[in-house]
Amino acid sequence: MEDPLLAPWPGPYGGVPPFQSVKVGALAPALDAAMKEQLAAVERIAEDPAPPTFENTLAALERSGRALRRVRTVFGVWTATLSSPEVRAIEKEVEPKLAAMDDRIVQNEKLFRRIEAVYDARETACKDAEQKRLAWRVHTRFVRAGARLDAAGKQRVAEINQRLAALFTAFRQNVLADEEVVALLLRDQKDLAGLPPAVRSAAAAAAAAAGHPGRWAILNTRSSVEPFLTYSARRDLREEVWRAFVSRGDRGGDHDNKEIITEILALRAERAKLRGYPTHAHWRVEDTMARTPERALALMETVWPAAVARVREEVADMKARAAAEGVKFSAIEPWDYRYWAEKVRKAKYDVDEDEVKPYLQLERLREAMFWVAGKLFDFHFAPAKDVPVQHPDVRVWEVKDGGGRLVGLWYFDPFARDGKQSGAWMNAYRRQERLDGAVTPIVSNNANFVKATPGEPVLVSWIDAKTLFHEFGHALHGLSSSVTYPSLSGTDVARDYVEFPSQLLERWLATPEVLRRFAVHFRTGEPMPDALVRKIARAEKFNQGFDTVEYLSAALVDMKAHLVADRPVHPASFERETLAALRMPREIVMRHRMPQFLHVFAGDGYSAGYYSYLWSDTLSADAYEAFTEAGGPYDQGVATRLKRFALSVGDTVDPAEAYRSFRGRDPDVRALMRRRGFPEGAGAAGGH
Repeated sequence: MEDPLLAPWPGPYGGVPPFQSVKVGALAPALDAAMKEQLAAVERIAEDPAPPTFENTLAALERSGRALRRVRTVFGVWTATLSSPEVRAIEKEVEPKLAAMDDRIVQNEKLFRRIEAVYDARETACKDAEQKRLAWRVHTRFVRAGARLDAAGKQRVAEINQRLAALFTAFRQNVLADEEVVALLLRDQKDLAGLPPAVRSAAAAAAAAAGHPGRWAILNTRSSVEPFLTYSARRDLREEVWRAFVSRGDRGGDHDNKEIITEILALRAERAKLRGYPTHAHWRVEDTMARTPERALALMETVWPAAVARVREEVADMKARAAAEGVKFSAIEPWDYRYWAEKVRKAKYDVDEDEVKPYLQLERLREAMFWVAGKLFDFHFAPAKDVPVQHPDVRVWEVKDGGGRLVGLWYFDPFARDGKQSGAWMNAYRRQERLDGAVTPIVSNNANFVKATPGEPVLVSWIDAKTLFHEFGHALHGLSSSVTYPSLSGTDVARDYVEFPSQLLERWLATPEVLRRFAVHFRTGEPMPDALVRKIARAEKFNQGFDTVEYLSAALVDMKAHLVADRPVHPASFERETLAALRMPREIVMRHRMPQFLHVFAGDGYSAGYYSYLWSDTLSADAYEAFTEAGGPYDQGVATRLKRFALSVGDTVDPAEAYRSFRGRDPDVRALMRRRGFPEGAGAAGGH
C-alpha cells in the first residue's frame, strides 16, 4: 500500500491533504523517499539524449517533484502549527537534507546547460509570453543560486546552505520555546485593573488551559501581550509583560539566538560574495521590484523623518493626557505607549478599543471577509464536506464563483495552542495550475487568537481585525490565480509585491458597508452605531507615527545588517548602534527585535526584504485611490481590473508591468503619505 504522504491526495475537490492519516514518525521517511524521487526525475531530464526543448526540460521540471510538494506541505503544517519534541527533532534532521537536495538540483551542470539552451532560444523555443516568463524565471533562479560557479564554489555554497537550514530551524525553535511560557500569571483581582471583560475572559481561559484554573494568564505571544499593554492600569505589570515579550530569543541559555544571528549573517555575506554580489542585500533585492538596496532604503528614508516627527506629537499628546489625569512620570516608556495612546484616542476621537471590541466578533469578521470577496471578486464560500483537518480547531470552506465553478478551498486555523508558531500567516497547500489539466488551489489562513470562555464569542481588537483581512488578502491572491505553470502561480511573486494584495484588502474592514452589516454587538446583536463608524473613520490615521516607526525601524535594521560584508555582526550592539544613528524614539521598540525576528532569521524569505511591507503599501495606498477616484470601494470596474491584471496573473508578468496594466501608470508614493497622514513633501513625490 502506497504511503498516504507520498500518494496523490484522495477525496473530493481534486484531492485534499490526508491530515487524518499523518503519523509523525512517517514524516522523515516520506521526505527521504520524496527527495529521492525528485532527484531521480531531475537526473532523467538532465540525461535526456534529445535536444533541449521547453517541453522536455522546463515543462518536465514543472511536472517533477509533485510528491515532494505534497509531503513538504504536510510537514510544514506540523512544524508551524503542531510542533512537538518529536516534530522538532525531525525538523532538525531533514531541513539540512532538503537544502542539500535543492543545491544538487541547481548545481547539476547538465541540467543547467539544457535550461540555458532553452532560455537563450526562448524567442523561438517558447510559444507564448508565459512560457518565456517561465524560461526567464527558472534560468534566473539557477544563476542566482550559483549554477555558474566552479566546483569549489558550488561545494562551499552547498555547505553554507545546509548550515543555514540548521540555524534557521534552531532560531525558529528557540523563539517558539520562549513563546510557550506564560509571560505573567495574575493571581488577584487587583492585577486585572483596567482590563476589559473580553481580555479577562481570554486570560482566564489561557490560565485554565495552562493548568492554573481560577487565575489569569498573559501568554508570551503578540495576540495576548498587546491587549494587556493597551488596557492594564498596572504599570509594573505592563513592564513585566513587555520585558518578557521583547526578550524572546535574548535571555541567554539554551534558547538564546544572538550567536545564531551572527553566524547566519556571516554565512549569508560569504555566500553572496561567492555568487558575485557585494552583500546579501544586493543578492536578495536584485530579484524584486526595488532591484537595489539603495532604492529600498530611499523609500524608507523618505518616510522615516515624517514618522519620527509624528511620534513626537503623539508622545506630547500622551504626556498631556497623563497630566490631565494627575499622573506624573519623567518619561513615556515603551510599556506605556499603547496604554496612553489608547487614552488619547478616547479623549481625542471619543473612541477607544474597549468601545469598538464588543462589535468585533471573530466569526462575524470571517463572514465579513466572505462578503467582501463576493462583492469584489465573485467568490462565494460554503462549508466543505468530508475534508479531514489536522486539528479540531480547523474548519474548511469550498470557494466557488458566481457560475458555480469550483475556485478552491480555504482552511481556517484561528486559535493559539502549544506547538503553534506565533503571529498570523497564509499558506498555499496546493498551487493553482493548468499544466496537465485544471488544478484548483488550496489555501489556509492561520492566526493565534486566544479562545474565549466556553459559550462566549471571541472578541478581537481593531488591529487584529485588520490582520485577519490582511491574511485573507493573501488567500484571495492565491485563489484568484489563473496560470498554466505552478512555479508562476498565485502568491509566488516578488517579495515586495506579494504584500500588495493583502495590505490593500485591509482597507475594506473600515468601510461602512462592512461595519454596519457585520460589526454587531456580541450581547445585543445591534449593529455598530453610525456615530461610532464615523469616529473610527476620523481616527483612521491615529497613532500612525508609532505604527510606522515600530515597523520601519525593524526594516531598516534588517537591511543595514545585510549590507555588512566585512565584519561580524553582533546583534545586541548592532541593533543598539543602528537605532541610535537613526535617532530611534526611546519610547518605542522595534516591532521585531533581532533575536526574535522570524521573518529574517528563520529563513531567507524576508531577509533584506522586510522593507517589502512599505513598498507594497505604497502600491496598496495608490491602488485604493483608484477605487475612491471611481465609484468607491466596491466599484466593479476597478475590482475587475484588479483581479485581471494584478491578482490572477501570478508571476507570469513583471509586477511593475502588472501594476501599470491595472492602474494605467506607476504608483505614487504621495498616496502612502496621505494614507498615513504625513506631510507629502517634495521629497515624497513620484513613483518608486
